[in-house]
Amino acid sequence: MTVQQDTDTATAHRLYRTMARIRQFEIAASKLMATGRLPGTLHVSIGQEAVAAGVCDVLRRDDLITTTHRGHGHCLAKGGEPKAMMAELLGRATGYCGGRSGSMHIADPSAGILGANAIVGAGIPIALGGAFAAARQGRGAVAVAFFGEGAVAQGVFHESLNLAALWKLPIVFVCENNQYVELTPVSVHLAAQRVADHAAPYGIPGVRVDGNDVMAVRQAAAEAVERARGGGGPSLLECLTYRWHGHFEGDPQRYRDTAEVAEWKAADPLKRLAGTADFAAVEDAARQEMADAIAAAEADPVASPESISAHVYRRPVNGGAFG
Repeated sequence: MTVQQDTDTATAHRLYRTMARIRQFEIAASKLMATGRLPGTLHVSIGQEAVAAGVCDVLRRDDLITTTHRGHGHCLAKGGEPKAMMAELLGRATGYCGGRSGSMHIADPSAGILGANAIVGAGIPIALGGAFAAARQGRGAVAVAFFGEGAVAQGVFHESLNLAALWKLPIVFVCENNQYVELTPVSVHLAAQRVADHAAPYGIPGVRVDGNDVMAVRQAAAEAVERARGGGGPSLLECLTYRWHGHFEGDPQRYRDTAEVAEWKAADPLKRLAGTADFAAVEDAARQEMADAIAAAEADPVASPESISAHVYRRPVNGGAFG
């Protein structure tokens, strides 16, 4: 076997492990929700694992990402800890945000995770700010904004592309096009349905890739990240993928038929990468890791009512000191 083949094998194994960890985290979280052990709401990314794994595999720890309400996979792929994530989902004081944010607002600045966001498109300008700061600091870091195709119809998407192109900021815009904005198909809400085409007016590269092919995603991301890190400016990467579950856990999914879901499940990104390789041990390890994370999180204290005002900015009282 050649050195290149060795490298490819190691890369494939690493990517498979990342995707397996994401899937097992999501499956475990879904089960927690179904059994009433997880409060609040939950949006899982089962079926979309290749996007998070492929993009984050080419990032450094000091690179920055922002993500969405369906962001567990991106956080895990960027270096988030399953135990702290599970503790957050379960409302434990040991969670990333003290058990106060839940599923949709996980952040870990130490791993470059600037935060998930429940507002459609809201993470894009935050990543833009991160890219601006990185450029001013001259530390060679890159920012990545993950978002769905629903965000493309938001003004902030176009404003951010314009500024990033104008100032040649080190940012990669990654659209995770899973075909639906909540319950609405892309054909209904987006006039220009090839998201990558939106790059042209701003004079930046726009690439559309099979989002269920993790190697293809990684290659496209590597080129965009290298361009950004080298001072070449932003790129827009559209990854075509599909979420197997509904918009939220418990979604009756009357807006799509089972044949469509089955067709996309046949393009399972994990099975496509595995091919004839046996990754059963990787799956088992990921499953056990998530079980251990849940057990550890559930043993931790619930966030106390007394901590409700912690880390909350307060307005000055009578124009004086903060009260």
